[in-house]
Amino acid sequence: MQVYVPRVMVTEEAKAVIDKLKKSHDNDLMFHQSGGCCDGSSPMCFEKGDFIVGGSDIWMGEVYGCDFFMNEDQFDYWKHTQLTLDVVPGRGSSFSIEIPMGLRFMIRSRLFTTEELDRLNPVITGEEYLAR
Repeated sequence: MQVYVPRVMVTEEAKAVIDKLKKSHDNDLMFHQSGGCCDGSSPMCFEKGDFIVGGSDIWMGEVYGCDFFMNEDQFDYWKHTQLTLDVVPGRGSSFSIEIPMGLRFMIRSRLFTTEELDRLNPVITGEEYLAR
């Protein structure tokens, strides 16, 4: 059985914030990292369904029970990198739901090793994700 290397990890601090957000919102949560305006390449947390995923998005897997997507253009730059979802004090300028807490999610990263590149968790497009 193939053991996949996850593309996205999460810190204990980010898990604690996700737990608080899950308690204060009725829906499941999701993350999207666009690389566009607002917070640049900061991950944004939404109630699932509040951000419309499309064909130009890549599903990178689940992180602490939340789907994690990235715009395909951004993914082309980051596909050789393991992302770690973290949280820091401060107010981002995005639409992410943790902003009122005085916190913001951020990404820490490292390059995959050559061995890890052969065992990466598969990705699918946003359209494939919606069709399943």
